[in-house]
This record gives sequence, C-alpha cells and structure tokens, in this order.
Amino acid sequence: MNDLFEKAPIPKAYLQLALPVVLGMVASMIYNLADTFFVAQTGNADLVAGIALGSPLFSFMLAIGDIFGLGGSAVISRVLGKHDYQQSARISSFCFYAAIALSLVLTVLLLVFEAPILTLLGATNATRPYIADFYRVLVLGSTFIIVSLVPGNIIRTEGLAQLSMIATVSGTILTIILDPLFLFGFHWGAAGVAFANVLGFAVNTGLLVIFMHRAKSLSLAPNQAHISRPTFKAVVAVGIPASLTNLTQSFGLMLLNSYLAAYGAQAVAAMGIVQKIYMVVMMVMIGFAFGAQPLIGYNYGAKNWPRLRATLRFDLKIEGGYALVCAILLIIFAPQLIALFMNQPTIVAMGTVMLRAILITTPLVGFILVFTTVFQSVGNGTSALIMALARQAVLLGLAIVILAHFFGLTGIIWAQPVADVLTCLLGSWLYRRAFRDVPLRA
Repeated sequence: MNDLFEKAPIPKAYLQLALPVVLGMVASMIYNLADTFFVAQTGNADLVAGIALGSPLFSFMLAIGDIFGLGGSAVISRVLGKHDYQQSARISSFCFYAAIALSLVLTVLLLVFEAPILTLLGATNATRPYIADFYRVLVLGSTFIIVSLVPGNIIRTEGLAQLSMIATVSGTILTIILDPLFLFGFHWGAAGVAFANVLGFAVNTGLLVIFMHRAKSLSLAPNQAHISRPTFKAVVAVGIPASLTNLTQSFGLMLLNSYLAAYGAQAVAAMGIVQKIYMVVMMVMIGFAFGAQPLIGYNYGAKNWPRLRATLRFDLKIEGGYALVCAILLIIFAPQLIALFMNQPTIVAMGTVMLRAILITTPLVGFILVFTTVFQSVGNGTSALIMALARQAVLLGLAIVILAHFFGLTGIIWAQPVADVLTCLLGSWLYRRAFRDVPLRA
C-alpha cells in the first residue's frame, strides 16, 4: 500500500485508485439509464414523474451514508499517511456501526412522517400513488443503502478500490436484471423499481462487509468501535459537509421539480430524463474525484507537498478535459438521446433545451469537484461546508426563484448553469484563501 501512495508515478497511482471507482460509477450510470428507459417504456408520464419526484429521497439516503463513509475515509487516509494503523482500525469500526444505528432511526422517522414528506417532495394527486409506493419500499430498505457508503469508501483508503468496484457492479447487475422483471413481469410498478434497488444494495453491502475483512488496517470488530471526541469531530467535520453535498442535491431537485410542476407532468418527466442522462457525465467525474481522495489525504497527512501538488494538477486536467469532451458530444446529440427514453414531441423538445443548458457549465463542475474533495481530504471543514451549501442549495435556490420570476420556464432551466458559474468562482477563491500559507496550490 505504501508504495502505491508514496512512490508510484502520479498518473499510475491516480488511475489505479480512481479507475475502479469510475467503473463502479459507470455501472451505476448504466443502471440509471436502464431504469429510466424501462420506466419510460410504460408510456405513463405520471409514473415517470412520480419516480423522478422520489429521486431526492435516494440522494438523501446516500447523503446520510456519506457522513461516516466519506468523513471516515478522509480521516483514515490522513491517519494512514502517519502510519497509525490502530487508529484507522478504531475509526473504521466506529463508522460502520454508527451508520447502522443512524439508518435504523431514520427508517422509523421516514415512515412516521411519510405524508408531509411526500408533499414536500412535490407529490400531486396524479403522481402521489406512484411516489408513495416507491417511497415506502425504499425507506424499508434504507439500511442497506446508507451502510453501503461506509465500507465502500473506507476500503479505498487501503488501495482496495477494485474490491469496492466489484461489490458495486455486482449489486448494479442484479438491479438491472430485477428492474424489468418487477416492472413488466410482476407489474409491481414504482414499488418494483424501488425493491430492485434495495436488493441490489443488499448484495453490494454484503460483499463490501466481506471485503473489508481483508483489509489489514481496518476493522469491523464491535470492541474496536470507539474513538476519541477530537477524532469524532474530525470525522463529522468532513462527513457533514460531504453529506450536505448530497442533501442539497435533494433540496435542489425538490425545488426544481416544485417549480417545474406548474408546467405539467411532462416538464417534470423531461427533467427527470435529463438528470439521468446528465449523470452519464457526472458519475464519471465524481468517480475520478472520489478516487483521488485517498491519495490526496494520504500525502497531506504525510506532508509530501510536491507529490500532493502533482496529484492536484493531474486531477484538474482529468476532470476538466473529460467534462469538456462529453459536454460537446451530448449537446450535439441531445434530441436523439431524449427520444431514446420517451419519444413524445413535447418531452423531446423540452428535454433537449434542458440538457443543453445544463451541459454548458459541466467543465466548471469538474473544477468544483476538485476544490470540494481537496477541502474534504485535508479536513478543511469550513470550506467544504460552504461548497456543500453553495451549488445546490443557496446559489441554485436563489437562481431558481429569481430567474423563474423574470423568465418563467426558461429561467428555471438556466438556473443550474448560473449556479455552477458562481460556485466555481467561490471555490477558486476559497482554495486560494485556505492554502495561502501552505505549499498546496496546484
């Protein structure tokens, strides 16, 4: 492990850690596209819209898992850079069991407050039956979804990214097989889509637990699940901002869907399809960003500034270059892509405009991801928190409200690109300010 993090050429170390994460993200991306395709083939815009409205719930669960998944892995990376293996074992065990406990509490709360939450998600009389079925099944299986984020992230700190990928791909393949079976074979509708997801995550989590036992400096032993108060604060200082990144994603989607609902189910369905296609680009970008995180945290903990600077330069080139190429290709073929999912003239027309608008600022999102993961990796909780709240909550919320008021549907569509530009400028300023006195600038 030490040779990979300390001595291997940067491109080799970066790609060895990041590519398995990217491939796992690609597998999830393929499922998201297949899921959207299967659901769209029903021709039921209310069903498509209902599942789209339920998507923020899924993002919320991932966000909760990120508290101890990304928070724990960031701290463990820095601890491993100092070769403190006893501490890494305690942190990994604590994060695993804390995630289980938190998921069980949330399951109860989400079931108790189902009605107001569905309203908050934007359910209408037409979509409520579909989103309710989707919601209940997903909530009952939330423990598998939330807990999977902990071992999935933590084992990468030891360079076991390939095992994390295997678990993700296995769960995704199962979900892709079950999705059309439950939807068209058993006619379970939205509940079937949710059940396929839960079973896929159950397999994913089970494999990750098995793989975590192979790690030399990590532990799942209950008697190791205790950490000091400063260490707990270090975990949540990174984990909560990381969690808020997904939570604000949920908030942004809810607000966006709420404003789009005034323009009918077709507008919501079109944006649901666009968001799935957009994830083709985003999941790979996120994979590279998360894949680089253990390398960044390790070398920061070891105070190896030249190697850290080289890692950040390579990270920026990969993120920006990939985003630019993909954005150009998807902008060109936007109408054909939308039509593949739901070939209805109104949805194709609206979806094409939405997709092209959101893709324009994709390279800037790549830079935003680098800034954010650096703040998380080095334990700069304040800057990470600001970035988490900015793009999908404060700036996007303001952009939607203001632009919708002046430009209606067009303003809603262009709110995300505006928020991306402002967030990238904010991230660049925070990056320079945070590392003004540290030789960390890329």
